[in-house]
Amino acid sequence: MYKKTIFFSFLLVFVLNSMFSATAHAYTYGDPNKEDVAEAYKEMLIKLDQNPPNFAEARKIYDSVKKEIDMHMGPEPSKIILDRIEAKDKEAAIENMEKLLVLNIARRLESIESKFTEYDTSKKLLAKAFATYEALSPRVEAVNPDLNKELKADFDQALNALGNPGLFGVGKKESDLDAFKENKEAILSALQKEFKLKSLEVGHFSESATDTEAAKKKEWTDVSNIRNWIPLLLIVAVIGSIVIFTIRKKKRR
Repeated sequence: MYKKTIFFSFLLVFVLNSMFSATAHAYTYGDPNKEDVAEAYKEMLIKLDQNPPNFAEARKIYDSVKKEIDMHMGPEPSKIILDRIEAKDKEAAIENMEKLLVLNIARRLESIESKFTEYDTSKKLLAKAFATYEALSPRVEAVNPDLNKELKADFDQALNALGNPGLFGVGKKESDLDAFKENKEAILSALQKEFKLKSLEVGHFSESATDTEAAKKKEWTDVSNIRNWIPLLLIVAVIGSIVIFTIRKKKRR
């Protein structure tokens, strides 16, 4: 009896460990508070602010994210930015990178609206949109401090609009799509005006195949979603029943 009990205990520990390990490894978005394009922009600024500007290194940094940019926004942004780098036009290169970041924020916010009911995914996309804005924030702060405060407040309100499914219903907060749309429009309108973009349209707003697959994997490993606890609870119940049955059977002998 004791051997069987120990065996089932080890089995339960193994199952629990496997479930939580899967949760850790299935999340392949990387750090949700970082955005590759924004990180590249910040690194490029450092190289372009050198005296003289290091255009060769700035080009290498841009090339590291060019594939992703082309995938989501088409080849035109890259062509313009690389042309400015080749022409050694520092100001134009930076200006166009700033516009690219605004387009990236628009892409992320549009993706949230299309996936609004997927809380975990939407929250990560909003974090990436805000990480992109944080890269632009020093530039906005230098020109218009009030606008910088307003935009950060709009991002906070957009986060609140996502709501919160809670854990087993605890801490649950209903989402508000209309409120999110208002905050999204406020953010994008302000950025479009500040950075003088004629349009915020890009090639397409869909996530990459990698991101989509990661979202699917994360969906079933999201511990904040009560549906994902059901298989685990059933396993625990079955194992518990077997252990109790074994002990009772032994007592009857």
